[in-house]
Amino acid sequence: MFCRFRLPGAAALPISPLSCAIAARRTRATPASRHVYHYRQHPHSSVFVARVHISQLHSQDIHHSQRLIHEPRPTWGFEFPANRAVKYYPPQRRVSTAAGFAMVNTTEKLAALRALMKEHNIDIYIVPSEDAHQSEYTSPCDARREFISGFTGSAGWALITQDKAALSTDGRYFNQAAQQLDDNWTLLKQGMPDVPSWSDWVAEQSAGGKTVGVDASLITYSFAKSLEKKIQKKGGKELVGMTTNLIDQVWGKDRPSRPSEPVFALGKQFAGKDFVEKLEDLSKVLQKQKSHGVVLSGLDEIMWLFNIRGSDIPFNPVCFCYAVVTPNNATLYINPEQVTEDLKQHFCSHVDVADYETYLTSIAALSEATVDENAAEPQKFLFPSNASWALAKAIGENRLEEARSPVTTAKAIKNETELEGMRKCHIRDGVALIEYFAWLEEQLLAGVGLDEVDAADKLEEYRKTKEHFVGLSFNTISSTGPNAAVIHYHPERPTAAKIDPAAIYLCDSGAQYYDGTTDTTRTLHFGTPTAMEKKSYTLVLKGNIALARIVFPKGISGYQLDCIARQFLWAQGLDYRHGTGHGVGSFLNVHEGPQGIGTRIQLSEVALELGNVLSNEPGYYEDEKFGIRIENIILVVPAKTEHKFDENKPFWGFETVTMVPMCRKLIDTTLLTPDEIAYINAYHAEVWEKTSPLLAHDERALKWLKRETEPY
Repeated sequence: MFCRFRLPGAAALPISPLSCAIAARRTRATPASRHVYHYRQHPHSSVFVARVHISQLHSQDIHHSQRLIHEPRPTWGFEFPANRAVKYYPPQRRVSTAAGFAMVNTTEKLAALRALMKEHNIDIYIVPSEDAHQSEYTSPCDARREFISGFTGSAGWALITQDKAALSTDGRYFNQAAQQLDDNWTLLKQGMPDVPSWSDWVAEQSAGGKTVGVDASLITYSFAKSLEKKIQKKGGKELVGMTTNLIDQVWGKDRPSRPSEPVFALGKQFAGKDFVEKLEDLSKVLQKQKSHGVVLSGLDEIMWLFNIRGSDIPFNPVCFCYAVVTPNNATLYINPEQVTEDLKQHFCSHVDVADYETYLTSIAALSEATVDENAAEPQKFLFPSNASWALAKAIGENRLEEARSPVTTAKAIKNETELEGMRKCHIRDGVALIEYFAWLEEQLLAGVGLDEVDAADKLEEYRKTKEHFVGLSFNTISSTGPNAAVIHYHPERPTAAKIDPAAIYLCDSGAQYYDGTTDTTRTLHFGTPTAMEKKSYTLVLKGNIALARIVFPKGISGYQLDCIARQFLWAQGLDYRHGTGHGVGSFLNVHEGPQGIGTRIQLSEVALELGNVLSNEPGYYEDEKFGIRIENIILVVPAKTEHKFDENKPFWGFETVTMVPMCRKLIDTTLLTPDEIAYINAYHAEVWEKTSPLLAHDERALKWLKRETEPY
């Protein structure tokens, strides 16, 4: 049985139902703005919702982080107990270029950084994208790589010497990085022929006894060990894991503050399982593996384990925290200001709460205090692959048992409540998209001039009307014509393009609901598509269908399935530079591991499991012309087969939960087989059946839906 601990200073109260929740809202404004808070009472509890609205304040330009801000980024508002103070932290912003991206002059920043490097005897400095928790998307205060390079993509490494600066990123961001990096930078295109990986580039530069430095909290222990070997092999002096961050020193007082908004409990009606049960399950795993405990630094892991959610990172309902779980207790390290009375009641006597800032010293003390000098081997901590080098140093390398976090594995296998929530929220989200596409088509064909931001804002308005809506799950990719070829394009004013009815329009968007997270991409055309556009769309659609229909035995990985979606493009000598599918959280991060479908060799180590949730999103892109992507969310479910080859090796398949029709205008039926046409007809019939009853109020949307779902 899991040993229960009392929250310091808190009474042992029963766990209360969900009473404190995020109400994320995205706002846009003119360049001159101020922030005004409006409050409304939540209809189901005694909390109030703060909504950030924008109105005039200053006539002068607002500067932030040495760049001109034209408007605030999409922001998260919060529900909180009445009379509780709320602060608003404006994220960084930049002036857009023609394709929605800025080029920032980094000369002064690099000069300041290089001066600090000399002071610290560092020849090469590494700036990762991630924060101390290895988050893919970061809070504005942790956007260090963006600050020093000007590149805003979610993945990449900035590498600086005294006379060079390089930015390494993957194929999703080649176009974006090329537009955003100024002349100080060299772009390293990961995976391209004769282009070194970021670590190989660093190792080469270290030859001749040079010292490489990195903030030890921002790089994983396994990465650090691997890089150390490469540096030594090339004749470098050493890799220094620094306790100070040089970018923060360059950034100075302009660096945004760390968020500290209230954290709230997620009720069992959405989580499907009480967090005490999850802790007991984890305790059994630790006992079975004879581990002293597990250290957790992944934010989504901790949110899932303790059934809590936060708002510290835009679009990701997480808060900054660490956790240590042993077979007998659990400690959560969190900012005390974020712990409400409701949260204390939620934890009751089951969790010990400590200050976030004490984590490294506390874990070091715990490690030292639990050393058994009489033991032949030191009892070890499970150390997840996503934990930092700094954390490894605190525990002691001789006490680490490197392994995938058992919480990551458990979180990826959704329970029945979570799966049903995914089905339901995708129906509601599909209704919002159908309403939006019908509206957009009517506006464009009537000659109304809409830009990509206008469109994205309208889509959010439709989503806000849906039950359990919390906020967006990522910045909406609303892209017309050539902008659709930029895989992770995000429109910004003042240069968002006018949507051209005669061009491809790609919309990749998603939302956070209390019962699930959505991510849907549809590519549309409002005029007459070219033959190549129709051919490309249909080849992508064939790949999407093939993956959706595949039946596979237990033990198969997403690495093995990736080619199923690419085969039709490959046959034409075409391809796309991104994965075919990523895991999706349940009211958590829209990108979730360890499961995925793609060409990265690491995915071969992760077999798909029943209850996994993934995206199915093949695409095709022609630079400066158009981009096509079709994305559905799929669940791993038991397959219905005529035979059973092996009772111990069942066959599985996918259930598509996204409920939005394909674009009829872009489908070339001459390229489809009868089975593929039958699949489309069946899918469209399901979309009609599940969404049309919710569209009775919107004649325009019903008419659009009926036309798009007519059988072939």
